[in-house]
Amino acid sequence: MTQPTPRVLSGVQPTGNLHLGNYLGAIRNFVGLQQTHECLYCVVDMHAITVFQDPAELAANTREVAAAFIAAGVDPKSHIVFNQAQVLQHAELAWVLNCVARMGWLNRMTQFKEKAGKDREKASVGLYVYPNLMAADILLYKATHVPVGEDQKQHLELARDIAQKFNNDFNAADFFPQPEPLILGDATRVMSLRDGSKKMSKSDPSDLSRITMSDQADDIAKKIRKAKTDPDALPETVAGLEGRPEAANLLGIFAALSDKPLAEVVTGFAGKQFSDLKTDLADLAIEKIGPIGAEMKRLNEDPATIDAILADGAERARAIAEPIMGEVRKLVGFLGN
Repeated sequence: MTQPTPRVLSGVQPTGNLHLGNYLGAIRNFVGLQQTHECLYCVVDMHAITVFQDPAELAANTREVAAAFIAAGVDPKSHIVFNQAQVLQHAELAWVLNCVARMGWLNRMTQFKEKAGKDREKASVGLYVYPNLMAADILLYKATHVPVGEDQKQHLELARDIAQKFNNDFNAADFFPQPEPLILGDATRVMSLRDGSKKMSKSDPSDLSRITMSDQADDIAKKIRKAKTDPDALPETVAGLEGRPEAANLLGIFAALSDKPLAEVVTGFAGKQFSDLKTDLADLAIEKIGPIGAEMKRLNEDPATIDAILADGAERARAIAEPIMGEVRKLVGFLGN
């Protein structure tokens, strides 16, 4: 008996200004997984509204993320690219899972504490139960694997707990599988080009702090040229990066873009000046990111095509989701179709 092809579900929030961290941390990995997995790649617009979004910007950003998937090499014909809000079963299953998950579990979620800040009473309920919707995203398709970074590991563990409790509560052993994390090589944690101690972020007031996926060659070169450095020559070993966040960041980006181990890259630049690294890194980033940005620009100028891809993906996603949701309704005891 042949094993079914493993199914991957992953999503990216449409919050605009996709940057190098989004590409290296998530989107680039989507491309490789297509060779070995059945893939569903979702623009998670329902997650985005846990904090207020301008409606016009949300629509534009949803298209931009879909364009980034495709420009980076995701094939929307062989796999499924869609936006969450077009598949209503996500919200339906999320409500069921809200009633399965326990308050104590959600109270332990560190990301809510970080995002809500000190004034949690003013945070939206959606932000609090966001991990249950993430669990629904995964379980709705009985996904077997989920690519996760450090900040999402806790949410995947919660999804596994919810799946197990649902199966136990409704006497349906193995109905929902236990989704496994996919850790794809060394974690690429991309930091700000202006401060190597902070993550690269779209919310940073300085545009020079990040390389966006839509940057043109001149922009990429300028931002790398102006990246913060320290006065010393580049170290000879990985251990020498300790206490040198800017050196670690630029060498780490070079390693990720070149698909080489960090140790090999460090050896290659050992004893050289930052100017040498910046020149080579700019050339490499332009080679890797430039064509993606150009294709994103072309796709974004044709929103009807992106909308058609998302609609087709949503129809195919619903074809998987609805039979599973139908079984959930029966297990829970809901009458009707």
